[in-house]
Parts: sequence; C-alpha cells; structure tokens
Amino acid sequence: MALKPEPTAPFHSVQYALRVLESVSQHGDGVTDAQISRETGLPAGHLASLLLTLRREGYVEQVSDGAYVIGASLLLLGSGAARRQALEGRLQQALDQLRDSVGAAVYLSRYVDGEISVTQVADGPLTPAVNEWVDFRSSAHASAVGKCLLGQLDHEARRDHLSRHKIARLTSRTITSEKVLLSKLDAQPATVPVLDLQEYAVGTVCAAVPLTAGATAGCLALSLPIEDAHRLREAADTLNRRAAPVLLSLAL
Repeated sequence: MALKPEPTAPFHSVQYALRVLESVSQHGDGVTDAQISRETGLPAGHLASLLLTLRREGYVEQVSDGAYVIGASLLLLGSGAARRQALEGRLQQALDQLRDSVGAAVYLSRYVDGEISVTQVADGPLTPAVNEWVDFRSSAHASAVGKCLLGQLDHEARRDHLSRHKIARLTSRTITSEKVLLSKLDAQPATVPVLDLQEYAVGTVCAAVPLTAGATAGCLALSLPIEDAHRLREAADTLNRRAAPVLLSLAL
C-alpha cells in the first residue's frame, strides 16, 4: 500500500513538537526556551505555542527557574507492554477531551493490511456512537471514515480496496459509481474534513480528518444525529484544529 504525500497542518506542528521534545530530553537538568529555540530553529512565537500545548498534554514541565524538563506523560510511556498501555490511555484521554469539545462521538481509525479498523471510540449517553449496521470494513465508499482513509491511499491501493469490497447502496444518498467515488476522492482537499451526509446511515451525519502517522493511514472522525446536522461543519473544523495532540501521541 502506498500513501499520498501528507497534508500540512496539523502535521508540521507535530514534527516541530517532536523536535522540541528531542531538545528537552537532551537536557536532564532543564533547558530554557531560548536554548530550545536555538537548537530547533523555531521562532519564539511558534515555540511558545508548542510549549503551551506540550505542557497541557503533560509531555514537558516547567520547573521553578523557568526551564523545561521532560514531563510525567512522556515518562509514563516507557517501553514494551507498559508503553502500549500508557499510549492507549493517553489516546483515550485525548479522544474523550475531543468528544466533550465537539459534543459528538469521536472515533480513531486506521487502515491496516488493506482493511479499515476503528481502534478507539469516545462516546457517551449524550454523544452516542453510530450504529454499525453495516461493517465499516465493507462500507468505505459510504462512510466519512472510509472515504478519509481511502483518500490517503494512492490510486492503485484504492482500486484494490474497491475490488475486494464492492460498492453497495446503503441509503438513497450513497455513491454507487466507482468512477464518481474515485473522482470525489481525487478532488477532496487534504486539509478539508470529509463529510458523510446520511450516506452510511439514515439519520446520521459524520465528518473525518486525516491523521497519518508514519506509513499508516489514519483518521479522526465524529458522528452526529441528523437533528444536529447544523453543527457538523463547525464540529469538524474543531476536530481538525485539535487533532495535533492525538497525532503527537501516535508519533511518540
């Protein structure tokens, strides 16, 4: 499977954040923001914003003299089974925060070994998850998750997926033409959320944003009942803006 080139934001911010963490980790006794700026080449204004995010997520801490040291969240990641458990906990916490921010169920999905996998979900009594009445693995053409993941693949990988999962009409709004679907995927801007307006299920609207970490295509998505459809674009934009902490957790 080949991925298309990665979109820009929030991915560049994550790359810069990793550079900042590398700089901080090299100074066990702490390092000033001025020194971090010199080592990373990041301007003070951009660095201040990144440090604020990293402090909020617990990846760095500021000690009494104003210097920065590695934070508890990063230390907890450790290695092996402990690292995986800590990472899952960090991801779930980030997803729960996103759920509360956007007022919708939130999903983390990845494209692994030619199949779609929803790996983590944050929902609740006021933000119920969508009813998976058709397996997400066979409905990529209709769901925001599926279209977002397919959109990150190259043309050959998309065709391979569709050859194994035939397009079927799920609602009156479902795209049933492979040509039309591929055309829409080609035309989808990388930094604009992918929408599902009752294409997967009547009564539900969804949005997804790409979340690529390494060689694996991934996405963050949300779902809303049709009565809240007027909130979809604003919620999707919020999801897009706040994707960086989740991507950072995946990258560590």
